[in-house]
Amino acid sequence: MKFQLWNKSFLFREAIAGVTTFFTMAYIIFVNPAILASPGTGMDFEGVLTATVILSFSMTLLMGLYAKLPFAVAPGMGINAFFAYSLIIGQKIPFSTALGMIFWAGVFFILVSVTPIREGIARAIPHNLRIASAAGIGLFLSFIGLKNLGLVVADPVTFVKVGTIQKTTLLGFLGLAINLYLLRRKNPLAFLAGMAVVTLLALVFGWIHPPESYLKLPNFSSVFLKLDFTSPLQIVFLPAIISILFTDLFDSISTFIGVAHACDLKDENEEPKNLKQGLIVDAIATMTAGLFGTSSGTAYIESSAGIEMGGRTGLTSVFTALCFLPCLFLSPVASMVPSYATAPVLILVGGLMFKTVRELSFEILEESIPAYLTIILIPLTFSITQGILWGFISHVALFTLSGRRKELPPVLIILALVSVGLLAIETWKAH
Repeated sequence: MKFQLWNKSFLFREAIAGVTTFFTMAYIIFVNPAILASPGTGMDFEGVLTATVILSFSMTLLMGLYAKLPFAVAPGMGINAFFAYSLIIGQKIPFSTALGMIFWAGVFFILVSVTPIREGIARAIPHNLRIASAAGIGLFLSFIGLKNLGLVVADPVTFVKVGTIQKTTLLGFLGLAINLYLLRRKNPLAFLAGMAVVTLLALVFGWIHPPESYLKLPNFSSVFLKLDFTSPLQIVFLPAIISILFTDLFDSISTFIGVAHACDLKDENEEPKNLKQGLIVDAIATMTAGLFGTSSGTAYIESSAGIEMGGRTGLTSVFTALCFLPCLFLSPVASMVPSYATAPVLILVGGLMFKTVRELSFEILEESIPAYLTIILIPLTFSITQGILWGFISHVALFTLSGRRKELPPVLIILALVSVGLLAIETWKAH
């Protein structure tokens, strides 16, 4: 009897933890399709929503059953903006080719994850560049959010300027205030509540219109298995594929290490529990994302909310995965959410990512300048690729010039040389 009571208590705790994780990250169901189906990408909103839900369900389930970790997996914030705005819209790459690039980045990620290469790269990449890439992606997301809110607009002379405050901008501010209020109180519904209130008020004011039907069958016809396998293998696409790989690797390692240390999910060697298995799932999530029709999947830092609620095993992820399934039929509701309702989420997620900058030290020039270049180039060039490549190059160059070349790991020197080659390829492509 005692065993049965303990078992029920255990299941209840894991279920509560799994549901909590789901609600803290459920915003991705609305935000990811809004980003990937932006005007100019050619991607279908309903199709991307289906891909988002299928990826989140299947990879979170795999994380629970194979890696036995309480982490949820979904399309990553930051890489989705890079995918839509930099690759497809900025570089005029067809979405089918861009999906193929995600697939091949996933294939390389798997190879890295199952071999000693993973450890070599993880140890070689300087801490300051890892932190800087996260902060730079945070600025990138916030910039897009401010643009979607209408607060930042293009200008032919100064490039950007403050936009005219519209009624939709004010409504977006209200959503931002709701998000902040609930985040401050660690409410798992913080992002969803803000989007819901803004959407409902826009509906009441007549700025948006209700769908004909609130439920619809999943869309497997527009982006599912629509990737191009061969076009991404051209050498001109190599810089972006390598950038996606490194972004996924940084994101995964930092999430697993950060949450493991914060929530005491470490093994007997004080290393993150089942790190190799978790990275393999993340790699599979990137590869299958290209197949399903979305940008790279990755473990979510929001998983820490469920872990704080007592989730300690893969069963937490199983419960989280099951929560995603009903969302397959909600595309009409999701498509009704306006961009000024999701913009506050982008701004705040960007801010949460940028706060890692506090871990950087700006006292030593050869360490601070590469980090600064990485941070600033990602939003200014609208490209994670440029930030990461210039970070590697400047770090190795400045360490060499300052007489600290012997401190550079050979793998990092190789990465810097590869970065020079990749930038040369991009320059050649531009001409």
